[in-house]
Amino acid sequence: MKMPHRRFRPIMHWKCSPPFHAALLIGVLLAGPAGAAPGDKFEVLRDLANRVGAVVGSALTCKDIARPRVQVVVDKFTSVIREASTSEAERTDLTQALDRGVTEGRTAVAVGRTDCRAADRQLADLERSVAGPSLSAVIGPAPANAAPAAPAPAPAAAAPAPGPAFAATTPNPAPGAAFPPPVVRGMTDREIRFGIAAPFSGAARELGRQMKLGVDTAFSRVNEAGGVDGRMLKLFAADDGYEPSRTPEAMKQLYEKDQVFGIIGNVGTPTAVVAIPYSLERKMLFFGAFTGANVLRNDPPDRYVFNYRASYVEETDAVVRYLVKMRKIPLKQIAVFAQQDSYGDAGFMGVAKAFRVMGANDAGILRLGYKRNTVDVDEAVNTLKAQKTPIKAVVMVGTYRACAKFIEKTKDLVPGITYTNVSFVGSTALADELMLLGPKYATGVIVTQVVPAVSGYSSIVLEYKNALAKYFPGEAPDYVSLEGYVAASVLIQGLKKAGPQFDTEKLVDTLEAMRELDLGLGTKLGFGRAEHQASHKIWGTAIDEKGKYQAIELE
Repeated sequence: MKMPHRRFRPIMHWKCSPPFHAALLIGVLLAGPAGAAPGDKFEVLRDLANRVGAVVGSALTCKDIARPRVQVVVDKFTSVIREASTSEAERTDLTQALDRGVTEGRTAVAVGRTDCRAADRQLADLERSVAGPSLSAVIGPAPANAAPAAPAPAPAAAAPAPGPAFAATTPNPAPGAAFPPPVVRGMTDREIRFGIAAPFSGAARELGRQMKLGVDTAFSRVNEAGGVDGRMLKLFAADDGYEPSRTPEAMKQLYEKDQVFGIIGNVGTPTAVVAIPYSLERKMLFFGAFTGANVLRNDPPDRYVFNYRASYVEETDAVVRYLVKMRKIPLKQIAVFAQQDSYGDAGFMGVAKAFRVMGANDAGILRLGYKRNTVDVDEAVNTLKAQKTPIKAVVMVGTYRACAKFIEKTKDLVPGITYTNVSFVGSTALADELMLLGPKYATGVIVTQVVPAVSGYSSIVLEYKNALAKYFPGEAPDYVSLEGYVAASVLIQGLKKAGPQFDTEKLVDTLEAMRELDLGLGTKLGFGRAEHQASHKIWGTAIDEKGKYQAIELE
């Protein structure tokens, strides 16, 4: 359910107004006419809950403010909520108002709308306000002391809410319990919702299916073990067909309809160009996307964007060095076959950078291309055919069907040519497409990987294959789903480290503090404030005559 808009009162403005006292609002309740409707009193109490929550949130964000001080205020006010409410619905409403205030207070300090000195003063005012007799006794006298009330007409039935509200709240905390955690989109005490926008239709649909499969496998494994602090992880999917024009609607579906906490495993560069601004505007986590493009790797990094995988620049740099140093192919005989969009551009820029680092002019690199979501490679084939300088290797930055079609049409045209692909191609799907044409088309085709070989015996690969067989029997291990599994596993570690009560800001801080994470990849992972990419490792693989990938040394 989409929460109604509430006007935010910047906390720093309170410094310029009369001292903040909870008693002032309580006085408004008492000063009202004797016949004032209970709803009027309830509205004032809800406003008070929001303002108390804002002070609490600001204070909790400041490390120098002692937590016991905050806890005393929280315990007092949760007692007010419990004793002044006349129904469970009112209790929940007031608790949510308090939670929203806590979130607003945290945000105000985080973005600099107030500071910790002001937060300390506001907390001191609030401490004086809640000292003394029970506030609930003032707000609502005990039934024995209250004047008899006339029977009230039965309230009209409320309209059903448009959907469930996903908020981590504790409507009726026990005395002395910690304060209710702030309302967090996509999270309850039983569930955390994540979303993936990817192609589940169209020419690249296998990439979306495999990425989702990997994330679902990791989520299933942790859920069977009790989840994360008792919360089950749930993945919602939206199909954008690998078309950026469809991505806004897919992201909107995940954010507004499915009410997700964050995004994980989105597929593609051109779609990420649209999806990332959407997430950043809403301060929503954008984690582990299936793309190595620089749009996700700004310097300094965007606060809410985290990558597991190595970049396309790192992949293409590694393979160009391999072709020159290991295969002895001159730079001038290396071409690029790239999708005509930001994905292809990202891969081409990586090749160009490798040329420059190796002392060559990148202006003369032959670039061949095709349109996204098509297999129309004829123009690229004809351009290759017309080259006077023989091409001995092609670095391919495309998807599996287009790359397979290009290999099919050029294998006999340029005998002995070496084909290399970046990991986004979809390794298993590419091998399957080529083996349908015959072993000669598949054998020797290289794919750089950002995860270890699925045929290997590393700890993470064995864990992944066992989980895949258990939760999705019949599904074959695949490089894309393995990447989804690894990315989700990194996120799960972050969720566990964040503790039972967190929001996006705390999770981001937790991720940025993660170092030396060992999942059994053969390389350790980690983030930092200036480093939002967990891995820089590249693995080399090549297809054998049976259509299986074998490891190769890139250097």
